[in-house]
Amino acid sequence: MSRWAALPADLDPRVRQLVVRLRRLKDHSGLSLRRLAGRTGYSPKSWERYLGGRSLPPREAVEALARVGGEDPTRLLALHEVAAEAWARRRGDVTAAAADTSVPDATASARTAPEPIATEPELLSVGVNGARAPGGSLRIALVAGTVALVLAVCTAVLLVVRLAGGGGGGAAAPVVASAGPATSAASAPASARSEPPYVCRVERIDGLWYAGNSRTLDAVLAYGHAGQEVAEVQCLLRRAGISPGGIDGIFGPLTERAVSRLQKRAGLVVDGIVGPHTWKALRR
Repeated sequence: MSRWAALPADLDPRVRQLVVRLRRLKDHSGLSLRRLAGRTGYSPKSWERYLGGRSLPPREAVEALARVGGEDPTRLLALHEVAAEAWARRRGDVTAAAADTSVPDATASARTAPEPIATEPELLSVGVNGARAPGGSLRIALVAGTVALVLAVCTAVLLVVRLAGGGGGGAAAPVVASAGPATSAASAPASARSEPPYVCRVERIDGLWYAGNSRTLDAVLAYGHAGQEVAEVQCLLRRAGISPGGIDGIFGPLTERAVSRLQKRAGLVVDGIVGPHTWKALRR
């Protein structure tokens, strides 16, 4: 068996599961990377990247390795679909982070750019000789206009405040009174967003067990997924005597561990991923 190097620490758990399964298939086949390349049509360098977790293998490569290893590619392709979604999401996050970091650099350079100022000889010529330098007169006019505008705004604000205060406090009262309803309205959506926990209503229909959250028989679920299908898995795991933790509809480490225990009990491939075979074991 090959002595594989450790996978990258930041590799998504769903991608890690796919790479581990591919490594096992490669070891089971007994082929070297060169012979594997000849059997699958992908170069040894490509397989080094795929099996090292540095690059996500294409769907066709996964299917080719499954054929070489003598395994049904259905479960591997389902696992590849989940891994591809996680891989694409991670690449999108990295791209967005790179775009975010590029903006402050540009703005910082703009902030640090030196602002042109009048030289000392120009100031002397304006103050002593009365000569107007081309840039100095324009700058002085702009500063004076800005100061006048600020003073006008401040005067208007003070006038409005004084008029409002002289009205006997009648104008200020509605503002204070409306603060209470505004706060309660802002806090209402937060309580409305909190969804109630899922309920297990287990019943047997046509020889199969259902828990009232989903009737699927082939949805592929793995670590990180969430929703009604996950809650259905958790309810059926609890019915089978295996605790998945809380019935919260989140496929976390406790649910993954419980799925692996069920797969081991049913004689299935233990990968912690719910597919058609695991659904069959859950519902019977």
